[in-house]
Amino acid sequence: MHIQDLIIKDKEAIDIQDVFLSESNRESINQLIKENLYVEELSRYGLPVSNKILLFGSSGCGKTTSAKGIAKALGKPLIILNLSNVINARIGETSQHLKQVFDRAGRDKAVLFLDEFDQIGKARGEDENDVGEMRRLVNTLIQLIDYFPEDCVLIAASNHVDIIDSALIRRFQLRLSYEMPIREALDDYYDKLLVRFPADLHPEERIYGISYAEAKDFALKEVKKKLIAELEGKG
Repeated sequence: MHIQDLIIKDKEAIDIQDVFLSESNRESINQLIKENLYVEELSRYGLPVSNKILLFGSSGCGKTTSAKGIAKALGKPLIILNLSNVINARIGETSQHLKQVFDRAGRDKAVLFLDEFDQIGKARGEDENDVGEMRRLVNTLIQLIDYFPEDCVLIAASNHVDIIDSALIRRFQLRLSYEMPIREALDDYYDKLLVRFPADLHPEERIYGISYAEAKDFALKEVKKKLIAELEGKG
């Protein structure tokens, strides 16, 4: 299998201001974007630039959309690699696959997004089956992160940060937690999502205690049901 087959090609562009974030996460991401827009100027003063960020927490709460928003804000190509696909592709070749992806990110001056980071970032030596190859794989990843070019951005995402090797976690200058949205945040999200549809197509009730992704699926499903019913009634 060629490494190109493992890269997810997603050209959807998202403005970072359209990503629903907590105030603290928005502030941290905006600072990261600004630092990476002024890499050369900061470097002249010997100031380090934060270009490695770990996003962790609940699924469907904006980690992937954050990566897309950061890439667009920086005007950089986005390379998405789901690490569960790399592991399943033949574990003996995983280190080489990772090196190829990191090399490509460096050549393209890209934003590299590693999804399901915990698939590789497991604590070394805790699993009886996780010996030898996996330990070498984690060490390879540590080296790749340490030498990641300053003019690129590395974003890793995980729903299970607790099982990631602490040596890997320390490599990220920013570590942001993505929690399930509160009721007010979901109302804002519903309002923005539904504003382009006529009021009579809006869901009669809203569901809470779910992720943004689940809220989007629910709301659009209800809109489609109402629209189809309206069309069939006219027919």
